[in-house]
Amino acid sequence: MNQSKIYLRILLICVLLLLPLVAGEAFSQASSGEDASNIGWLAILPPLVAIALALVFREVVSALLLGIFIGSWLLSPADPLGSLLRVANIFFLDALADRGHAAIVLFTLMLGGMVGILSRAGGMDGIVFLFRRLAKGRRGGLVMTWLLGVVIFFDDYANTLLVGHTMRPFTDKLKISRAKLAYIVDSTAAPVASLAVISTWVGFEVGLLRDFTTSTPGMTDAYALFLQALPYHFYSIFTLFLVLSIALWNRDFGPMRYAELDALADNDRTQSTGPEIKRPDTEAGPKSVWIAIIPIATVICTTFVALYVSGVNAAGENAPLFEIIGASDSSVALMSASFLGLLSAGIMAGLLGKLKIAKISEGLLDGLRSMIPAMVILLLAWSLGEVCDRVGTAEVVIHSVTGSLPPWLIPAAVFFIAAVTAFSTGTSWGTMAILLPIALPLAHQIPIASGLSEGAIHSILLGSVGAVLAGATFGDHCSPISDTTILSSMASGCNHIAHVRTQIPYAMMSGILAIIVGYVPTGFGVPFWISLPVGLLVVAGIPYLFKKTE
Repeated sequence: MNQSKIYLRILLICVLLLLPLVAGEAFSQASSGEDASNIGWLAILPPLVAIALALVFREVVSALLLGIFIGSWLLSPADPLGSLLRVANIFFLDALADRGHAAIVLFTLMLGGMVGILSRAGGMDGIVFLFRRLAKGRRGGLVMTWLLGVVIFFDDYANTLLVGHTMRPFTDKLKISRAKLAYIVDSTAAPVASLAVISTWVGFEVGLLRDFTTSTPGMTDAYALFLQALPYHFYSIFTLFLVLSIALWNRDFGPMRYAELDALADNDRTQSTGPEIKRPDTEAGPKSVWIAIIPIATVICTTFVALYVSGVNAAGENAPLFEIIGASDSSVALMSASFLGLLSAGIMAGLLGKLKIAKISEGLLDGLRSMIPAMVILLLAWSLGEVCDRVGTAEVVIHSVTGSLPPWLIPAAVFFIAAVTAFSTGTSWGTMAILLPIALPLAHQIPIASGLSEGAIHSILLGSVGAVLAGATFGDHCSPISDTTILSSMASGCNHIAHVRTQIPYAMMSGILAIIVGYVPTGFGVPFWISLPVGLLVVAGIPYLFKKTE
């Protein structure tokens, strides 16, 4: 780093640390024990600082730490030293002690350990051997990665980690950049899970919609409303097809194009600098394919079976399948799946890979070590999310952009608010939980008060449902503090900030298209069966305008 950049960083940090001191009124309100919402516009500082510094200086750990500290200081302005200590003894501790967070950490570590064992035994190279026979060239490799991401539809975390780890050695052989792999992994995880009629997302989304449908006279069933709103998930649908279109055209633009050209020149600078898993010296063959396929299939099958079993226990045997999956405990399912996958990897490495126990243990430790950098970033991101929740970041964002909206603008405005909220907080589910109870009554009542027809009212409502769910996914995709963004870069072996910088232009393209072609026409009553095909045609043709990557 040159001297001017060092001075700029020092100056920025000093300004950011002094901001709370010059906001005397907000600080006096916070220190008087009043509600955190009294902090006002300063509530956006923690995520704003973290995101800005991470993107400018391309380093995320110190950016997250500073954002957490500023948030802690906002909550206790008269006690800067105590605020610093609370970063560790409250926010770090609470983030790690959360049962759902702990399950994700253990699931990720065990899956990393499984991959480490499979790599030592030659299983991951066996996957390369298999896919190289199925897909020829870069185009085939990109399409195969996209297809695998679509097939694993039932959970975004399982999708991200399995596709990233499985396809990384294959895409490396084809000289596809880690940034491109991370983009495909990230863009086929949450969008697929949010659109699937059976996934770990559905129960959460339908549960939020049920509060609205039960309190609104004449409203349809919550699951029926969810199904009717699926075609209005314009961003998620456009993103999935944009990934496929870019793969088929083999064209890129912006930072991604430079990353791809570097990878073709054997100089992929988007690779992470963390510990790499050691690979075997033996040559891959048909036998080594089964070393990997059986543990990976174990994880996939166990996840779905465990989701069903735990859902049946909660919802009952006679409940519809979507309710059963929605009522399931995904933490238990993912833990069970990764544990059995780890055991089966050890067994297959011993039986088919002929590895001794000592070598299996070394592979396990290699896999665990490769996960540590991402786990640190994930812990910091969760801590920042808790800080944002306490200072009321989401509420400030929502209330600053809502007000008296014309009916036709509601779906587009809701999409924008959801995107900004998810980007600021790094959580799509949290955004949905906050925004749906606010947005849906507005989307239902304002058109009625404006005297619109029943068809227009219903169109705006469905568009707003899709806008919240898709907008939350869009903001989550672009945010460097999102857990799925972090897991995507980690599973793909990509530098985290490189993944964010290369993905944002593509995500923005889908987001802008969703507003122009999808949500604005929806506000004027244009049916989805017109907007959706038009948008897909644009998505299919856009990559032709880029330069071919060869």
